[in-house]
Amino acid sequence: MHLLLRTLLLLFTSSRRPPLSIWGSSSLQLRVLPTDIDIAMHVNNGMYFSLMDLGRFDLMARSGTWQKMRRRGWSPVAAGETIAFRKSLQLWQQYTIETRIIGLDAKAIYFEQRMVADGEIYARAYIATRLVSKGRPVSQEEILREFGEPPAGLELPEWIHEWRETNALPGSRREAPHFWH
Repeated sequence: MHLLLRTLLLLFTSSRRPPLSIWGSSSLQLRVLPTDIDIAMHVNNGMYFSLMDLGRFDLMARSGTWQKMRRRGWSPVAAGETIAFRKSLQLWQQYTIETRIIGLDAKAIYFEQRMVADGEIYARAYIATRLVSKGRPVSQEEILREFGEPPAGLELPEWIHEWRETNALPGSRREAPHFWH
């Protein structure tokens, strides 16, 4: 909710920026705002994922995919995320969020996103997303019909499969009892 207005503004302005292919990459220039930082005066670690949402929305809006998804009643949801930090983004610092799809499988669409300032990577994340409609996953076949076929050679790195396998929780229709080992 804290980025709702920025997201709405981004969806409005992204449609006026040059179009992209969903299989291309988005570069979204931003500045660190006071609402992005924590008591240490740098971007809060949890805020990186929220800001990266903006990068994915920029790619979807500029490629026309967001409009297609909304027409079909599809909503994106994060299924898994991992991030590594290298440097801290400071208050008022300019940076870009670089976003691209690195592949998809039967369960998810995988994004790589980077926070870049002064030509250097400050943080890098991998996000597994699902598209859902009426509480059910959208099939890969439906996604490819709307998105188009990915470019030849777009293949997920092997470690992504291992990461998803070892970090996945049971599906929402199965039990996932809580207890500490």
